[in-house]
Amino acid sequence: MSTHTEPKQRTVTPFRYDIVGSFLRPQALKDARLKFKNGELSAEQLKEAENAEIIKLVQKQKEVGLQAVTDGEFRRSWWHLDFFWGFDGIEQTIIDQGYQFNGAQSRPETARLSGKVSYSGHPFVAHYTFLKGIAGDDVVARQSVPAAAQLLFELDRSENKESTNAIYPNRDELLADVAKAYKAAVLDLYEAGCRSIQFDDCTWGALCDEQFIAIMEQVGVNVADYANELAKLNAEVVSGLPEDLVVTTHVCRGNYVSTYAGVGGGYEPVVQTLLGIDNYSGYYLEFDTERAGDFKPLRFLKDNQQVVLGLFSSKFGELENKEDILKRIEEAKQYVDLDRICLSPQCGFASTEEGNHLTEEQQWNKLAYIKEIAEELWK
Repeated sequence: MSTHTEPKQRTVTPFRYDIVGSFLRPQALKDARLKFKNGELSAEQLKEAENAEIIKLVQKQKEVGLQAVTDGEFRRSWWHLDFFWGFDGIEQTIIDQGYQFNGAQSRPETARLSGKVSYSGHPFVAHYTFLKGIAGDDVVARQSVPAAAQLLFELDRSENKESTNAIYPNRDELLADVAKAYKAAVLDLYEAGCRSIQFDDCTWGALCDEQFIAIMEQVGVNVADYANELAKLNAEVVSGLPEDLVVTTHVCRGNYVSTYAGVGGGYEPVVQTLLGIDNYSGYYLEFDTERAGDFKPLRFLKDNQQVVLGLFSSKFGELENKEDILKRIEEAKQYVDLDRICLSPQCGFASTEEGNHLTEEQQWNKLAYIKEIAEELWK
């Protein structure tokens, strides 16, 4: 259905032209991380190098017109594992194989249980404090973290399942501990001044992937039941949080060195479960290729929720055809009001420190292009 009201710019996240969070790592940062790994830099010197690059990044985000800024995930190696490793009871582990993408495989690392999951503080809180301090009052300093469902997904991997079951023979206890630790981390970030948090979540991309569904069913997992379990865990984490904390989520379909994961499939198999999670005010959804299906699932979006259409690829530098983008927005408007639509790249530019195959100049040009189109649509 189309709207007859005048759609306007927004004053809270998600904004009409937005980002998912990660940015290409500058060469100076890559060099510093390598020197640290080789014992040529101290932890404090690495932190100073990170600080310097994050200051430049925030300034660049402001210059391109973004109203929400992040630290680009510059202190992380992974979009998700570094956060998991910050909890008590979870350790960094090297395994035989990395994550499989279309024509590429990631570094073979994971997060594995070493004891019960708990929270006694997290490095990301200090990371956020620094971002908040340099961002200023004219933009929103946003924190992105992997969703609790993503941690459960990692602990359920075949390589980790044995240790997970050994430490938690009772599944409900595992879910309760993860939710409790997560909520404590979120509240700590809130105390540090965070008022906009984004939960990145690949689980939903996997659960609507035809190939993955077939594999799950072969090993006796009921995909609908698993989806409900993941949704319930996420819902528990985001329930009862302070009212002025804006909570959004981003669904990813794989983003590693410009490749993707799985064979694809529309959101229809999981959309009611995913959009049924209360307290998310915005969903960042990938729609840059046919792999994500059509916009029909958006009919389940609640009246108080925004959808951020990831119509622009962060995997390559070429700019999308404007007419194609406008046509797709018209298609989306059949199911959701224009006033509840925002625009962004389909993912970050560097979900891991390796980054996608485009230049920093192309990265910024793409964001400027999204802003240009958004300002034509929302005066």
